[in-house]
Amino acid sequence: MTLKKLSYPDSKYFSSLMEDYLVEKDVLNSLYHRFPRLDNFQDQIKEKQVEFNLKPNVRKILVKSLLNQYSDLNNAQNSLDSINLLKDENTFTITTGHQLNLFTGPLYFLYKIISVINLCKQLKVTYPSYNFVPVYWMATEDHDFEEIQYFKFHGKKVVWNKEANGGVGRLNTDGLKDVLEIFKSQLGTSKNAHEIVELFKTAYLGHDNLASATRFLAHQLFGADGLVIVDGDDSDLKSLMLPHFEEELLDQTSFHRVSETIENWPADYKVQVTPREINLFYLKDDLRERIIFENEQYKVVDTEITFSEKEILTELNQFPERFSPNVIIRPLYQETILPNLCYIGGGGEMAYWLELRKYFNSQKITFPILLMRNSALIISHKEYKKIQKLDLEIQDLFLKNYQLEEKLTRQLSEIEIDFSVQKNHLKNQFKEIYTLAQQTDHSFEGAVAAQEHKQIKGLEHLEKRLLKAQKRKLKDFLQRATILQQELFPNSSLQERQENFSSFYVEYGGANLIKELKENLDPLDLRFSIIILDS
Repeated sequence: MTLKKLSYPDSKYFSSLMEDYLVEKDVLNSLYHRFPRLDNFQDQIKEKQVEFNLKPNVRKILVKSLLNQYSDLNNAQNSLDSINLLKDENTFTITTGHQLNLFTGPLYFLYKIISVINLCKQLKVTYPSYNFVPVYWMATEDHDFEEIQYFKFHGKKVVWNKEANGGVGRLNTDGLKDVLEIFKSQLGTSKNAHEIVELFKTAYLGHDNLASATRFLAHQLFGADGLVIVDGDDSDLKSLMLPHFEEELLDQTSFHRVSETIENWPADYKVQVTPREINLFYLKDDLRERIIFENEQYKVVDTEITFSEKEILTELNQFPERFSPNVIIRPLYQETILPNLCYIGGGGEMAYWLELRKYFNSQKITFPILLMRNSALIISHKEYKKIQKLDLEIQDLFLKNYQLEEKLTRQLSEIEIDFSVQKNHLKNQFKEIYTLAQQTDHSFEGAVAAQEHKQIKGLEHLEKRLLKAQKRKLKDFLQRATILQQELFPNSSLQERQENFSSFYVEYGGANLIKELKENLDPLDLRFSIIILDS
């Protein structure tokens, strides 16, 4: 495997907010706690340890709930060992989260979890007296089924057609047998294809709901690394959030604190999420709807369910599992119940976490170190040979399609297409005419400027026509280059956001693919990875 690196700004696929965060731009300093460097974890450990030592029952409840969640999972000794380590005050977690996408969804699911696993290994080497447990937080309470009901295999959507309401983790797996048959027809008959079919079948046809199926699937891929998979849709775990949920209902603290941050948000960056006055949902089977406060009553949107203040607090204490945090409060929930040091996520996730520090401070919960997950482009040996044959730089493929064509045309053209010299010469000539105009009649300057503009535009028009003619001449070469670009950047997007891991599993094998990714993705190397797989 060959590994190349590219800075995130050079990739041109990431927001200015993330680019500036990764270089620690001063304007963002107030939005995070500690930057993700190995030497910063020492103070993070000490701070989180003090917080958790004040709440000794949290570790007990966490371990009990996780052992219960793992009770039906076989061959889970490494994960069970990790769970039991959480009893120890010297054990901490590194966490990532992800939706319950069908068959893991986009390829970056693997990158997230590998980032977590690899960071735990690095921390253990640097801080050997502590233990570090990798955690995948399943977003079981999300209700956006349309976002998770498909994955892409070699660019084609494999879709689970189903009517769905409520938290997706509770959805039954009916209908996935039909999905498997469609998927199977696309895979072929190789040994790796057979393994993929068995993995899908055991995960989805062998489990009653999507949460259990996803836990099994993630465990099959990463259980050997001691990965702990957390389902937050859990009554005992939510009982640890009772004071925070009560404060949310009565005082709307998250709304006030996050709104303060947004009011002072740096003007150069987009605000990722806007808080609601109450950032909790009411959750039951087939139901997850917002809670609002209106006319002195708490109401569940689009239902007839209403509560007085006393009634909703009673409901909260008796049934904490019925209160589901949204994107604003879920991070606090996670950091309240886990002895977590660092959250690893994509650029969009990092953006909304950066809005939350004031809210965390108000709740006296340590704000985690925020680390952007590894991003990568996987290039097959065959594709790499094409790149070499076309004499392309890999970085060129990150350009927009029209930019790639223009750059290659200028590069390969036998004649000079750039008219910059001519335009500069023309401008210098007009400087003399401007001087003449100033010495005679100032009203003449406007006519000179108009003529200069006309002639510069004429040169630019000729340049575009020449470029277009050269593109026609180089059509076959440019077509091969753009087809290769489309293979590596489907839908003009990053491969990791489009393709599923099965597209590579079928060719390289799951164990080999994951092994190579683990060996070549470094979570603290804040650059984009380009991985060339051997044939």
